[in-house]
Amino acid sequence: MGYNSKIYNKQGGDEVVVASGGEINIESGGKITDDGTQASHIADLSITTDLTGVDTDTDMTAAQAGQIEADLAAIETKLNAILAALEGVGILATS
Repeated sequence: MGYNSKIYNKQGGDEVVVASGGEINIESGGKITDDGTQASHIADLSITTDLTGVDTDTDMTAAQAGQIEADLAAIETKLNAILAALEGVGILATS
Protein backbone atom coordinates (compact mmCIF):
# COMPACT_ATOMS: atom_id res chain seq x y z
CA MET A 1 0.00 0.00 0.00
CA GLY A 2 1.41 3.37 -1.00
CA TYR A 3 1.20 6.71 0.74
CA ASN A 4 0.36 9.90 -1.14
CA SER A 5 0.96 13.15 0.71
CA LYS A 6 -1.63 15.89 0.23
CA ILE A 7 1.14 18.49 0.54
CA TYR A 8 4.17 18.05 -1.65
CA ASN A 9 6.82 19.84 -3.72
CA LYS A 10 6.35 19.65 -7.46
CA GLN A 11 9.22 18.18 -9.41
CA GLY A 12 11.96 20.80 -9.52
CA GLY A 13 11.08 21.99 -6.02
CA ASP A 14 9.92 25.51 -6.94
CA GLU A 15 6.24 25.01 -6.06
CA VAL A 16 4.46 23.52 -3.04
CA VAL A 17 1.10 21.91 -3.78
CA VAL A 18 -1.71 21.52 -1.23
CA ALA A 19 -4.05 18.92 -2.75
CA SER A 20 -7.71 18.50 -1.91
CA GLY A 21 -8.01 17.58 1.75
CA GLY A 22 -4.58 18.98 2.59
CA GLU A 23 -4.05 21.82 5.03
CA ILE A 24 -1.31 24.21 6.03
CA ASN A 25 -1.38 24.83 9.77
CA ILE A 26 0.77 27.69 10.99
CA GLU A 27 1.44 26.99 14.65
CA SER A 28 1.82 29.58 17.38
CA GLY A 29 4.85 31.73 16.60
CA GLY A 30 4.80 30.77 12.92
CA LYS A 31 4.24 33.35 10.20
CA ILE A 32 3.94 33.90 6.46
CA THR A 33 6.59 36.19 5.05
CA ASP A 34 7.64 37.73 1.76
CA ASP A 35 11.35 37.02 1.43
CA GLY A 36 11.69 36.98 5.22
CA THR A 37 9.62 40.11 5.89
CA GLN A 38 6.24 39.85 7.58
CA ALA A 39 3.52 42.32 6.55
CA SER A 40 3.19 45.31 8.86
CA HIS A 41 0.57 45.34 11.61
CA ILE A 42 -2.69 47.08 10.70
CA ALA A 43 -4.12 48.89 13.73
CA ASP A 44 -7.69 48.18 14.81
CA LEU A 45 -10.33 50.36 13.18
CA SER A 46 -12.41 52.65 15.38
CA ILE A 47 -15.74 54.03 14.17
CA THR A 48 -16.54 57.31 15.93
CA THR A 49 -19.72 58.47 14.18
CA ASP A 50 -22.46 59.45 16.62
CA LEU A 51 -25.90 59.52 15.04
CA THR A 52 -27.76 59.95 18.31
CA GLY A 53 -31.04 61.70 17.61
CA VAL A 54 -30.91 61.18 13.86
CA ASP A 55 -33.90 59.31 12.46
CA THR A 56 -35.47 58.86 9.04
CA ASP A 57 -37.43 62.13 9.39
CA THR A 58 -34.43 64.23 10.44
CA ASP A 59 -31.53 65.48 8.39
CA MET A 60 -28.12 64.86 9.90
CA THR A 61 -25.88 67.73 10.80
CA ALA A 62 -22.87 68.70 8.72
CA ALA A 63 -20.65 67.52 11.57
CA GLN A 64 -22.30 64.07 11.58
CA ALA A 65 -21.98 63.83 7.80
CA GLY A 66 -18.34 64.86 8.07
CA GLN A 67 -17.68 62.18 10.68
CA ILE A 68 -19.27 59.53 8.47
CA GLU A 69 -17.02 60.66 5.63
CA ALA A 70 -13.96 60.44 7.91
CA ASP A 71 -14.98 56.96 9.12
CA LEU A 72 -15.44 55.75 5.54
CA ALA A 73 -12.01 57.12 4.62
CA ALA A 74 -10.51 55.23 7.59
CA ILE A 75 -12.25 52.03 6.48
CA GLU A 76 -10.87 52.50 2.97
CA THR A 77 -7.34 53.02 4.31
CA LYS A 78 -7.50 49.89 6.51
CA LEU A 79 -8.99 47.75 3.75
CA ASN A 80 -6.33 48.87 1.29
CA ALA A 81 -3.64 48.02 3.88
CA ILE A 82 -5.12 44.53 4.28
CA LEU A 83 -5.15 44.03 0.50
CA ALA A 84 -1.55 45.26 0.21
CA ALA A 85 -0.46 42.83 2.95
CA LEU A 86 -2.17 39.90 1.21
CA GLU A 87 -0.63 40.92 -2.11
CA GLY A 88 2.77 41.33 -0.45
CA VAL A 89 2.90 37.68 0.62
CA GLY A 90 1.46 36.40 -2.64
CA ILE A 91 -1.98 35.42 -1.35
CA LEU A 92 -3.60 37.89 -3.78
CA ALA A 93 -2.33 38.88 -7.19
CA THR A 94 -1.22 42.49 -7.48
CA SER A 95 -3.45 44.75 -9.50
